[in-house]
Amino acid sequence: METKLLTVDPMKDTEVVEALGSATRIEILNLLRLKGPLNVNDIAAHMKLPQSTAAINIKSLEKAGLIETHTMKASKGNQKICSSVYGEILIRFENRSTSLREDVVAVSMPIGLFTEFEVGPPCGLCSVHNVIGMLDVPGVFLDPQRMQAALLWFTRGYVEYKFPNNAKVNGRRIRKVEFSAELSSETPATNSNWPSDISIWVNGIKAGHWTSPGDFGDRRGLYSPSWWKLSGSQYGKLKTWSIDDQGTWIDGTMVSMQTITSLGLHDHHSIRFRIGIDETAGNPGGLNIFGKGFGDFDQDIVMSLYF
Repeated sequence: METKLLTVDPMKDTEVVEALGSATRIEILNLLRLKGPLNVNDIAAHMKLPQSTAAINIKSLEKAGLIETHTMKASKGNQKICSSVYGEILIRFENRSTSLREDVVAVSMPIGLFTEFEVGPPCGLCSVHNVIGMLDVPGVFLDPQRMQAALLWFTRGYVEYKFPNNAKVNGRRIRKVEFSAELSSETPATNSNWPSDISIWVNGIKAGHWTSPGDFGDRRGLYSPSWWKLSGSQYGKLKTWSIDDQGTWIDGTMVSMQTITSLGLHDHHSIRFRIGIDETAGNPGGLNIFGKGFGDFDQDIVMSLYF
C-alpha cells in the first residue's frame, strides 16, 4: 500500500489535533492501517470496546478526515466499513515570526517561473500531477506549463529567476539577503554517492557553491506524489545562502567573500538569482530543484530581504 502523508498545522487543523488527542482513536488508526478496512463491530471486538464507544471514536476520526467510511450490505441489514486514509501524520509548527517582522520581506518563487535557462539532458520538468512535455528535451523548458513545475532537473547549465527588489520600493537599506531551496544532485535513476557542485549567481556575480553529496532515492520524499516513480529523485537537502556585509554563507559556513555591497543590490529594480552547475565545476553532477509538492520540504525558492 502506498503511504499517504498528512501534514498538520496545529494552529489551523485543530479538529485533527483533537481527534489525535486520544489513545483509543490512535489505536483505531493503527488497527486499520495494519488490518485494512474493518466494520465497526470488528473494530470493537479487536479493541475489546463496547460497540457504542467504538462508534463514537470512529465518528470523531471520520469528521477530522482521518478515516473514510462507506456502507455496504451485510447478512442482516447494512454495515459501516472504515478505512485509514493516511499512513503518516506529520505535525509541523510553521515559523510565522518572519512574516510578522517589519524588517524582513520574504518572497516565494515557484520553481517553474524562471526567466532564463540553459540546460542539458538528462533534463525535465513535472508538476504534482504529471510529467510536463517530453523528458530529456531542453526545449520543454519553454513550455508555458513550466509555471506548474514542482520538480525540475538537468545535468548541466542553469535556471535564473527575477525577484522584486523591495528595497527600491521602500527606500530601506538591505543588510542581508537569503535564498533557500531544496536541492540534490542529478543522475539517471538515483545515486546517494554522486557529488555535484551547485553554484548560485546574484545579479550575474557568482556567490559560492555547495557540494551536494548525491541524488537521493532511498525512500519516497515526504511530499513527493504517489504517482512519481520510486526510481526517480525523491528529495534533497534544504540549503540557505546568506549574503551580508561580511560575505556569503551556506547554513552558517562562509563560502565566499561576496558581500551585499559587491552584489550591487541597491542599483537594480530586480534581483536576479541564478542556480546551476558552473562550467568549471570540479564535481559537475547535475541538479534537482524541488518545489511545493515534492521532496521533504513543502516550499519553492524563497528569497528573504533583511532591512
